[in-house]
Amino acid sequence: MTRRTADVLVIGSGIIGAATAYFAARAGLSVTVLERDLPASGTTSRCEGNILVSDKELGPELALTRFSLDLWKGELAEHGHRWEFEAKGGIIVASRESSLASLERFSASQRDFGIVAERLDAAGLRELEPHVTDRALGAAFYPEDSQVQPILAATGLLRLARDLGARLEVRTAVTGFLRDGDRVTGVRTPRGDFSAAHVVNATGTWAGQLAGMAGVNVPVRPRRGFVLVTEPLPPMVHHKVYAAEYVDNVGSSDAGLQASPVVEGTPAGTILIGSSRERVGFDGAVSAEALRTIAGNAIQLFPFLERTRILRHYHGFRPYCPDHLPVIGPDPRAPGLWHACGHEGAGIGLAAGTGKLLAQAIAGAAPELPLAPFRPERFDEPEFLAAHPEAVPAPEEASA
Repeated sequence: MTRRTADVLVIGSGIIGAATAYFAARAGLSVTVLERDLPASGTTSRCEGNILVSDKELGPELALTRFSLDLWKGELAEHGHRWEFEAKGGIIVASRESSLASLERFSASQRDFGIVAERLDAAGLRELEPHVTDRALGAAFYPEDSQVQPILAATGLLRLARDLGARLEVRTAVTGFLRDGDRVTGVRTPRGDFSAAHVVNATGTWAGQLAGMAGVNVPVRPRRGFVLVTEPLPPMVHHKVYAAEYVDNVGSSDAGLQASPVVEGTPAGTILIGSSRERVGFDGAVSAEALRTIAGNAIQLFPFLERTRILRHYHGFRPYCPDHLPVIGPDPRAPGLWHACGHEGAGIGLAAGTGKLLAQAIAGAAPELPLAPFRPERFDEPEFLAAHPEAVPAPEEASA
């Protein structure tokens, strides 16, 4: 069988793998991308394409979000037409006094970090969203929140990487790793071996399984989520609008069904309605309970939706990590192996920043943001295991 060699071997061609391939190729490295199916066929094709600062608490993820958003709006802006970049803005709505007070504390902390978050009273909210519920007491407006068409973003970045010399191999599943002692030097596939100085695990919800092939624990788990799509309508929802409870759900570790209303219009006139989160392994069954809950929540936020037809729904699996931080950087437990995974529902927004930081580190430069908070080896540290005992691999998930 043929053996191929590159500086960087990226496993996975979703948005994270595509961004990593692009920035690595732009750094002058030879790049090969391996995809077991077709580009952007996993989580990237089952999401809304959000680039959000509004739902991030203070900490390393917000710093990465700020860095990544600046790339989408800066270095990548000339290509924004490829993936329908839209700075539509986001609005968090509070319908209870307690929620309004919590929202103000949350947005004030973000403003201290340099995030633009404007207070809206009930009247100001209805100027921006006339059809929102009358129960809304106030809101926070985040004009920097943006959106891309996720499949176009991933395939667009892959095309840019290929223009710089990167190679893409589709329907090429990884079956094992090549080793030189402890060092990872490549992978085995049914189409032959591929060797590289640096192998990047960018396989989304399957990242934990791939890491397990290399003998290391990366506890990325699938977290199922549904999205409803309405019939085309005249412009009725002008921003990404969601309830204050959404922020709590994003940061929750509960395994059971959690749902809070997230509603946004599209250029085609359809309205996307979410969101739900539940850890059910790779169970792809349609949950009537989840769909019913999402629809009911959305009607509470925008009552006109009660009279709107749903054309379809779709669902996918977000790559959930127990501490709600992605995994980015070299793995000292398996030298030569790097990870870019575990972004859960923020992968589209964080892709540009993840790809650039990883490419900088692989090329031997100092990353513009420290990667220490995202280090893969944290999963073996006693403090982490004490706080997250669920991070120990589960046999049924390892075999999914």
